[in-house]
Amino acid sequence: MKEPKPVFICRECGCCVSNWVGRCPECGMWNTMEEEMPAPSPATSAAGHKTATPRKLSELEIPTYMRIPSGTGELDRVLGGGIVSGSVVLLCGEPGIGKSTLLLQICKSLCRNKRVLYASGEESRGQIKLRAERLGVGEGELYLISETDLDAILAATQKLQPDLLIVDSIQTIYSARSRSMAGSIAQVRECAAAFIGLAKSDGPAVFLVGHVNKEGGISGPKILEHMVDAVLYFEGDRQQIYRIIRAMKNRYGSTNEIGVFDMTDEGLTEVPNPSEVLLHDRTTAAGTCIGCAMEGTRPLITEIQALVCPTVFPAPRRTADGFDYNRMCLLLAVLERRLTLRFSANDVYLNIAGGIRLCEPAADLSVACALISGILDRAFPTDLIAFGEIGLAGEIRPVTHAEQRINEAVRLGFRRILLPSRSAKERIRVPDGVTLIGISHVAGVLPHLLKKETN
Repeated sequence: MKEPKPVFICRECGCCVSNWVGRCPECGMWNTMEEEMPAPSPATSAAGHKTATPRKLSELEIPTYMRIPSGTGELDRVLGGGIVSGSVVLLCGEPGIGKSTLLLQICKSLCRNKRVLYASGEESRGQIKLRAERLGVGEGELYLISETDLDAILAATQKLQPDLLIVDSIQTIYSARSRSMAGSIAQVRECAAAFIGLAKSDGPAVFLVGHVNKEGGISGPKILEHMVDAVLYFEGDRQQIYRIIRAMKNRYGSTNEIGVFDMTDEGLTEVPNPSEVLLHDRTTAAGTCIGCAMEGTRPLITEIQALVCPTVFPAPRRTADGFDYNRMCLLLAVLERRLTLRFSANDVYLNIAGGIRLCEPAADLSVACALISGILDRAFPTDLIAFGEIGLAGEIRPVTHAEQRINEAVRLGFRRILLPSRSAKERIRVPDGVTLIGISHVAGVLPHLLKKETN
């Protein structure tokens, strides 16, 4: 039997070539080709390939997927209502952001009436025990295994028959069937396929912890994200107090939901009402405005801060944290053209308080209000909130979920709501003392900026 010849796979795009080349022929990247020795193909039977029996669609029954509450409401919100039996979830994030901590907290709740197997390839059982004691995880059906061999983990799973399998992390697991090193494209693909096959054959729900590369993307082949059922990403960094879990992909729920957590000495604590937390230390200085963004079904009220000051550089500086930089530059151009405000002679620094990232067009009006307030050095009333999309002509376009945004603003005590005029004409009931201020052009912001707050 001939020895199989090595092949070379690009770790960026997954392109496969038979001979080593310095530059990938598909994506054009240099020095991204990795050698892989394919495993010998198993001997086939004389009968040929295995055949599967097709069944008529009308004869099939719709499976009743059971959702298991994780014990963490914010995580259940992101997953769409809980952990689906037989699903595979990929949890990724920066090192030290709290992935292993969150999973141990899930074990604390689930192991009371479910069997959980925690397979760690990064930490010993003693290290996990220390962290578990700090988090109060001790009693229940929680089993630990410190192993990096795929076959050993699968054998332990077959013997224990757990309801949930946690693999921390997929980049540390290796299979003897592939001759490449652990963490390579071939190993990650091989091991992930084995765990997915285990989950889909009436097996446990599987949580895979994934590493990220220096660009912030998920380490390993892109096909890994396509293979799993859900991809959850931890946003933020270790210096921020609040951590956000966002669903990048979810076959069993919405991809717009987020979960907000507070990192404490006792682990990750849920923040069920992030709007109140984000506005707790709000300022009333010039250059600030309150806006409302929708994250899935949740209205999230945030504080937008803008600092506008004369520049000392030939070209003014522009910085945006938590907001798209190109979108900010577009809004600056609209304000300078339509309102004749000299942003071109000023440095502009924009920040979304609390580490939140605003991605929807409804944040345009509140960002524009903060920029206008900053350059004019005049503060907005403390009970005013704004949301709406701004076009290139300066027009204010309507946005979705206007009633939900208004109800959340009223609940938090805002009495003047600046919104698109078309949305203000809708039949939305508001309590006495609350005024809906509909504007059709960004110039309609100026009169309200100059008004003084009345008690």
